[in-house]
Amino acid sequence: MPSVKVLNQAGKEVGEIELNDAVFGIEPSVPAMHLCVLAYLANRRQGTQSTLTRAEVSGGGKKPWRQKGTGRARQGSTRSPQWKHGGIAHGPKPRKYKLDVNKKVRQLAIRSALSSKVASEDFVVLDELKLEEIKTKEIAKVIEAIDAGKKVLFVLADNDNKIYRSARNIPGTNVDAVIGINVYDILNADTVVAVKSAVEKLEEVYA
Repeated sequence: MPSVKVLNQAGKEVGEIELNDAVFGIEPSVPAMHLCVLAYLANRRQGTQSTLTRAEVSGGGKKPWRQKGTGRARQGSTRSPQWKHGGIAHGPKPRKYKLDVNKKVRQLAIRSALSSKVASEDFVVLDELKLEEIKTKEIAKVIEAIDAGKKVLFVLADNDNKIYRSARNIPGTNVDAVIGINVYDILNADTVVAVKSAVEKLEEVYA
């Protein structure tokens, strides 16, 4: 079983925790992680882009010149794609980019991402993370104390509005509850910082 030091908010070591092999010690599955990242990025797309075809552009009802005798190429409308202000041929139209991922694959990807962070020693466990009030400076102090880097993912056992609102103004910092954790945020972070209670919940959900 991999073991990780437990730190307090001041960055001092207060103990050690053994992590469950089934969640934090597996051989990472790159295809599963890749599929989940693709799905996450695709599902974020709005798909509202739209262009006008020659049928939708206003104008062009009259034939610009007669068919023969002018020496120019025949034209039926000034709104054909080759004309300035003409319609767009084969342009994008609104569509859904949604991708579904099998539940077992998604769980495997989460375990793989967590295991890769533990293996690369980019996984930190805090004994607790509590704030008296909403204050960005306090979260910034924690990040500096544990030397977490520029991109940090805090994993909490449950949603905490104080921590979320305190961290949201810090570039590169994300806060997720165990129920909302995703592969992209884990892999994108320089350091994953999990509260001890969140680690226990992760093992309960994904073991």
